Amino acid sequence: MTTGILVHTGTDLLAHTDALRSVYVDAFCAPPWNEDAERATEFVDRLPANTGRPGFTAATAVRAGDVIGFATAWITPAPFPTDRCYSQAAAGLGAAYTADWLCGALEIDELAVRGAARGTGLAGDLLEAVTAHAPDGRAWLLTSVQNARAMAFYRRRGWTQVTHPSPKGKGIVVFLGPRHPARSLAPLPL
Repeated sequence: MTTGILVHTGTDLLAHTDALRSVYVDAFCAPPWNEDAERATEFVDRLPANTGRPGFTAATAVRAGDVIGFATAWITPAPFPTDRCYSQAAAGLGAAYTADWLCGALEIDELAVRGAARGTGLAGDLLEAVTAHAPDGRAWLLTSVQNARAMAFYRRRGWTQVTHPSPKGKGIVVFLGPRHPARSLAPLPL
C-alpha cells in the first residue's frame, strides 16, 4: 500500500487535528516517552498558533486515507525562546552558538509515526520533507537522551549532536541537520 507525504505550510493542517492527536498518542504515550494523553491535547491546542509562526511547515504521511505520521517545524525566532526545553538547549550550547546556530534556523518541533509504521523509513521521509526548504540548510531539533532509539535514528539520518547530555543521562540534546553549515564545528567526542 502506498504512503503519500503531504507538505502543509499553513492552517490547512488543522483539518487533520483529530488524526494528528491520535498519532501523537500512539507515538508518545507508550515507552520510552510514556507521556499522558493530556500532552497530546496540549499539542493539538498549540497547533492553531503554531501554524501562524514564521516559516511554519508540516508534513503528514497518509496511507489509505489515514494519517500515520507527521512532522512540524518553524523558524526559531530571535531572541531565543526561554519556555519549554529551550533553556536547556541554550545552556548546552551557550549564548553565542545558540544565537548563531539556532535563531533563524528551521526548528523541528515534533516528529511522530504510528507504532505499526516504525522501521519503514517513514520517519526519515517526513523529516526530509519538512526540512527540504530549511534556510541555507539550517535545521535543528532537540530530543531526550533517554530515547536511545531516537538519538540513533537522527545520527543515521546524518544529524550531528552538538550538546552533551546533562549529568546522569537526563535532559535533552541538540542536533543540527545534515546540511547545517555549523555541523563541522560541533565539539567532539559526543
